[in-house]
Amino acid sequence: MMKRLLNLALTFLFSAGLLVGSAHAADKVKIGFLVKQPEEPWFQAEWRFADKAAKEKGFEVLKIAAPDGERVLAAMDSLAANGAKGFVICTPDVRLGPAIMAKAKVLDLKVVAVDDRLVASDGSFMADVPYLGIDAHALGQTQGTLLIKEAQKRGWNLTETGIIVNTFDELDTAHQRTSGSVEAVIAAGFPTANIYYAPNHTTDIPGSFDASNIVLTQHPDKKTWLVIGMNDTAVLGGIRATEGAGIKVANVIGIGINGTDVTNELEKKEVTGLYGSLLLSPDIHGYKTAMMVYDWIANGIEPPKFTPIKDVTLITRENFKQKLTELGLL
Repeated sequence: MMKRLLNLALTFLFSAGLLVGSAHAADKVKIGFLVKQPEEPWFQAEWRFADKAAKEKGFEVLKIAAPDGERVLAAMDSLAANGAKGFVICTPDVRLGPAIMAKAKVLDLKVVAVDDRLVASDGSFMADVPYLGIDAHALGQTQGTLLIKEAQKRGWNLTETGIIVNTFDELDTAHQRTSGSVEAVIAAGFPTANIYYAPNHTTDIPGSFDASNIVLTQHPDKKTWLVIGMNDTAVLGGIRATEGAGIKVANVIGIGINGTDVTNELEKKEVTGLYGSLLLSPDIHGYKTAMMVYDWIANGIEPPKFTPIKDVTLITRENFKQKLTELGLL
């Protein structure tokens, strides 16, 4: 009889332990992390550092590719069905803001935007949605300042120099970057008459290549060129255009933005017109936003409405391998 009672007691305790363990598993916080281009090294790095935050705090990150609006909304349904209580998103289209937030309200999901800020139906930023991203205007100013410094270092005559500004003003972040860069070069004394705007129809190398070609054809008198653009590809397209126009490599300076799309360029044995790129901080973006959503869910700590990130590093042929390796991007 005693043996039977002992067995029953052990069985009860074992079952109780399983129930406690199941309860802990069910209580584990889950968050989503949606990105628009999962194949890009930048977003892969964000995911990797979000996982680092999850490991430290004991939550789970559900990583989802959401390259269009339909998949964004489907991903939100999936997150809710899997027990997630919030998510980080770099949206494929900032104009999806109202639809994203309306659905998040229905599903009771907390939202933090990263990289690209959500936009309301009237075109204004959705300032009530927590957002972490680069201070785009300040970033552009850094680009412009460094371009002028390098031109001065080379002893260029700025009156004989032209600037190609590859613009894509449909995207506010792009406008803030290029306008900041232009503001900086003018403040440094660059003649405004030598600044030429090249509206890009697409946000890729062919788009900036075509736009830059038009500028170069219209101003064959300029001996040296600076190239401004919202990101690496916008600048690289300008570099390719100068090559096609037969301009010497020594007479071209381009500084990209992002740092993740210039590896092949900087690895080339032959030096090109791309001097370097401003490497952003995907580690901070991924880690910090994941922590924001977790703390919001687990501890009731609502994130700031805007967390500006200003940390950038100029990478060149001399240091890019070291800097990219440190972030796990190479």
